[in-house]
Amino acid sequence: MSLPELLAGAVDDEDVVARVSLGGDDVLAVTPTRTLVYRAEGLLSDETVEEYSHDVERVDVSTGRRKAKLTLGYGLDGEETISLPTKRLDDALHPVLAGILSGRNVTQAGESVLRTFRFSELTLIVTSHRLVKHIGSAVWDEEFEEFPYADLTGLDFEEGTVATAVVLTHAGRSERFKAPNESARAVKETLADAVCEFHDVDSVEEFRLTVAEAADGDDEEAGGPTDFGDGPDPLSASPAADAETATETGDGAIDGASRQASGDASELAESTTDGMTVAEAATGDAEPADPLAGDPGAEFGGEPTDGNGTETVSAAPDAARPDAGTDQHIAGVETTSEPANDDGTPADPGDAFEGSPFESAGVEDDDVASEIAALRDAVERQSERLDRQTELIERLIEELRRGR
Repeated sequence: MSLPELLAGAVDDEDVVARVSLGGDDVLAVTPTRTLVYRAEGLLSDETVEEYSHDVERVDVSTGRRKAKLTLGYGLDGEETISLPTKRLDDALHPVLAGILSGRNVTQAGESVLRTFRFSELTLIVTSHRLVKHIGSAVWDEEFEEFPYADLTGLDFEEGTVATAVVLTHAGRSERFKAPNESARAVKETLADAVCEFHDVDSVEEFRLTVAEAADGDDEEAGGPTDFGDGPDPLSASPAADAETATETGDGAIDGASRQASGDASELAESTTDGMTVAEAATGDAEPADPLAGDPGAEFGGEPTDGNGTETVSAAPDAARPDAGTDQHIAGVETTSEPANDDGTPADPGDAFEGSPFESAGVEDDDVASEIAALRDAVERQSERLDRQTELIERLIEELRRGR
């Protein structure tokens, strides 16, 4: 969709990464460096374009029944306020925050902001590479925290009756924050999808297995068996092995007694006990166990979700009521609700006004229906006029509030 001519000229050569309608022909456009607000020509003013830099230190939001204000703080340079309809606030806040994070170098080139969540004083911004968290009355300022997905070693969700806790294992510690249950599903799915896509896995369970395998590989590299190199075993206590070593390395001749002792030692070394030589029994040939091997930590368990029961109250049965014309028995006296003639026979209801100076008022159904239809048409025409007048008055009030 093309931009208004005045707004297109203000954008110049920059790319418009987001565009939000503010009602009527008014438009909010976001570029990598600025936010521009276009106000169309109205009854009290001409069309205008306002520009707001993304070099922002603080973002505040105030909402009313109809209007909301987005206040951008520039430190010593003061503040700027963007006025917009309350129902358009969330649509406009997300791209504006994305532009500010990019302008403040919180996000890097190629990193996209996926979704923004606001829960009272907690703001969560999910990007394709990290989670940005801010707590405070402001929506965002320089006291934020970020959790890059590259450093995550765990992701879990603990469901409760009111809120769902998001548990991040990051840099050797656990970070926990809660989201209300009405928005918990959106937070869970958005964050899980972003983490899985970053680590190129299909599910959170696969992400956990990948992290656990990587941790086991690091433990095996750190806890492998010690290599003493070539040469004699430093823990060897076998006299036979020592005698053989001395025989092979000695420079002088060996006398007969030494040869005899060496032969006896050799025979002793060659004898076996249950398939193991004496030298092996003395020195031991068992491979040392890996002291650092261990099972990965157990995953966090989720709190079972409590259901909200709905109490159904059954309506009491209607009390029995005597029908018209039926006999009623009160205190043993038999009475009837039907009128009677002098001879005791029931009177005809149509004769109620006979013998009376009063006459029944006749009702012409066709005349009444036509009058009601005419009144209905008049009321509808009057309502349409009032709606048009109300719309015009509201437009005038809105333009007056903008200062136009």
